[in-house]
Amino acid sequence: MRFRSLYQTIFLVITLALLAVLTVAGHNHRLFERAWFNANQWWQTLDERSIDLGAYQVEIEGQVIEDLKDVSALTFDPDRRTLFTVTNRNSELVELSLQGKILRRIPLTGFGDPEAIEYISRGTYVITDEREQRLIKIHVEDDTQAIDARDAQQLGLAIGLNGNKGFEGLAYDSVGKRLFVAKERDPMVIYEILGFPEQEEGQPHKVHVMQNPERDAGLFVRDLSSLQFDERSGHLLALSDESQLVLEVDVEGRPLSSLSLRKGFQGLGRSVPQAEGIAMDDEGVIYLVSEPNLFYVFRKRG
Repeated sequence: MRFRSLYQTIFLVITLALLAVLTVAGHNHRLFERAWFNANQWWQTLDERSIDLGAYQVEIEGQVIEDLKDVSALTFDPDRRTLFTVTNRNSELVELSLQGKILRRIPLTGFGDPEAIEYISRGTYVITDEREQRLIKIHVEDDTQAIDARDAQQLGLAIGLNGNKGFEGLAYDSVGKRLFVAKERDPMVIYEILGFPEQEEGQPHKVHVMQNPERDAGLFVRDLSSLQFDERSGHLLALSDESQLVLEVDVEGRPLSSLSLRKGFQGLGRSVPQAEGIAMDDEGVIYLVSEPNLFYVFRKRG
C-alpha cells in the first residue's frame, strides 16, 4: 500500500508540474487567447467592415529575391505602383516590382540598424533605426543615387531602450496624419505619433506620442514585426514572426480576422520562415517579405 501511495504521489506531482509548464507556455505564446479567437470565428458573424484575412490565398510563395539578403520591411508606393524594402546589413533602400523583382538599389549611410520603411506621400518615406529608436524622414526621386541620414529630418524617442527589441514596424494613416510605430516586444507596444513627419520643412511643430494599452493587450501575438494601416476600413494589420500570423484589429483594438503563415493554411505549401515586412496595395493585395530574401503575395479569393 505504501508503494501504491508513493506512486500516486509521484504521478500527482508530475501531472501538476506538466500542467504548470503547459499553463506558462500557453500564457507566453498567447495560445488561450488565440484559441478563443479561433473558436469565436466559427459562430460569430464577420464584421462587414473587416478585411477578412481568412479569405486570402497565397499567389506567389517563397519566391527568392535574387542578389538580396536581410530584407527587413515592406511598403507600397501608390504613385510608382512599386514596393520598397530596406536591408539592415550593408544598408540599402531597395525598390521592387509587385512581382518581387529588383528595380533599383540606393545605399543608405548613417541609418544604424534600419528595420522598417513607410510611404508617407509622393517621394517621402520614414525609416526606423531600431536600436537607437530614431525615425528618419527621407525623400526619394527618380535620380536619387544615395541617401545620408545626416541630411534628413529625424525624431529620436528612446522609449524603453533594450537593444534589438526596438522599433520594428511602421504604418501611416494619411487622413488622421498618424504614424503607427511598433516596438517588437519586452514590452510589445504600438505608439501613435502626431506631428511627425512634418510636411513643411523648417516649421515649428509639436510631437505627440500616444499609447493604447487596451488595444495592445488584445494583440494575442508574441511579437510585432511589421504594421499596415488599411485606409478603406481604418483597420490595422499586425504581422508577428514568432506567432506566424497576420492579425486585423479595428480602431478599438478588437481582433477581427487573421491570416496564418503556417503550412497548410491560406494555400501555403510551407510555413513562412521569418516574416519581417507586410504591405497592402490599393486593391487589397497583400505583399510579404521573409528573411533573408523570400517574397510572398496573397490575394483575396473572388
